Amino acid sequence: MVDFRFYAPTEVVFGKESEEHLVEMVRKYGGRKLLLHYGGHSAERSGLLGSVREKLNEAGLPFVELGGVKPNPRLSLVHEGIELCRKENVDFILAVGGGSVIDSSKAIAYGMKYDGDVWDIYARKYVPTETLPVGCILTIPAAGSEMSDSSVITKEEGDLKIGYSNNLCRPKFAIMNPVRTFTLPPYQTACGATDIMMHTMERYFGKADDMTLIDNIAEALMRTVKDCVFHVLRNPEDYRNRANIMWASSLGHNDLTGDRGYSDFATHQLEHELSAMFDVAHGAGLAAIWPSWARYVHKENVARFVRFAVNVMDVPNDFTDPEATAMAGIEAIERFYHAIGMPTNIPELIGRELTEDEIKELARKCSHDDGRTIGGFKVLDKNDMTEIYKMANKQ
Repeated sequence: MVDFRFYAPTEVVFGKESEEHLVEMVRKYGGRKLLLHYGGHSAERSGLLGSVREKLNEAGLPFVELGGVKPNPRLSLVHEGIELCRKENVDFILAVGGGSVIDSSKAIAYGMKYDGDVWDIYARKYVPTETLPVGCILTIPAAGSEMSDSSVITKEEGDLKIGYSNNLCRPKFAIMNPVRTFTLPPYQTACGATDIMMHTMERYFGKADDMTLIDNIAEALMRTVKDCVFHVLRNPEDYRNRANIMWASSLGHNDLTGDRGYSDFATHQLEHELSAMFDVAHGAGLAAIWPSWARYVHKENVARFVRFAVNVMDVPNDFTDPEATAMAGIEAIERFYHAIGMPTNIPELIGRELTEDEIKELARKCSHDDGRTIGGFKVLDKNDMTEIYKMANKQ
């Protein structure tokens, strides 16, 4: 087993009555005046926001509100949130929503403790040393931001989507009620399941392949999500399977299934440019990229792809032909993606093929103008990125 670090300080309150502990959690972690941060109208229509407001008002906890978070959360709203929090002397941020809302909240929290432009943090021009505390009520299991050290923000100018990871931004608490996910549309449910599995796959296909216990946990998580998503697509109010997916969201990205230092995350980096350029759902973008990434890199460690095929995708092991087994595993996950309504290539994702200029622009931005490489399973330079985009551009 390789050396690693594991740090998961977020307090989780899980279950049907979890929201009853909101005031207790806010007070426990020092909240005296809150920013209530959320997305569109779904939290309002569901009654969740009304319930949160009522609980805070009854407890005498003052708050201000900022809604409007979109998928691929925007820097402009982060700037608005920072300005509002400074004006109102906010000392705690409560995110009500999914990963986009939580990521936006984390960015606001960073910005509150930095005199410059918060984008400096994401652009790696400044390393934060403190942040406002963030708590969350999770409504969309997918990104795992409720327990992770990560935040991804899109800067509208230049269509730049960049993630930043720092343990400072891990939420103080996460309230998770699976009932709140009953109304998620099928496409959003499928995107979430894809993202959850991919967070684990990015670690599973990393630089270390001798983590026996961690690999077994990762495989169990992926199999569980793969099975549960079909149940909830058939019956959206299946509490047991919704609960398993919701908890998997957290475990898939709180580093339990692998240390980020040994992981890959190339598919995430490649997808970030797609969703920045075309504003597509992150989970769907991951599904459109991963099979091409897998075919491009699999020979770096065919045995790892064989193990994935057999232990996760239920492919029979052809002991005489490991390459065939590895390819069968990739084909199996493509069938799985199609079965839950996900794309397996870029034309399926955006409705057309990319132009040559678009491919060049995606690779340019992903490589930071040929200034960085990505990936751990196989290190990818700009030329590799271009080839993977080209592969994914074919149906």
